[in-house]
Amino acid sequence: LTERIKNLTEHFKVHKKDHHSRRGLLKLVGQRRRLLNYLRKKNVDRYKKIIAQLGLRK
Repeated sequence: LTERIKNLTEHFKVHKKDHHSRRGLLKLVGQRRRLLNYLRKKNVDRYKKIIAQLGLRK
C-alpha cells in the first residue's frame, strides 16, 4: 500500500493536473491511515515497529 502511494506521488510530480488519479491516491492514504489506527488500538508495539519500517511519521 505504501509503495503504491509512493509511486502515485512520483506520478503527480510530472502530471500535476491528473485529478482523477489524485482521488485514488487520497483513497489509498485514507485506507492506510484506517489500518494503522486499527493496529495502534490493538497492538501498539507492532504499530510502532511497522511505522519505523515504512518510514512514516517522525
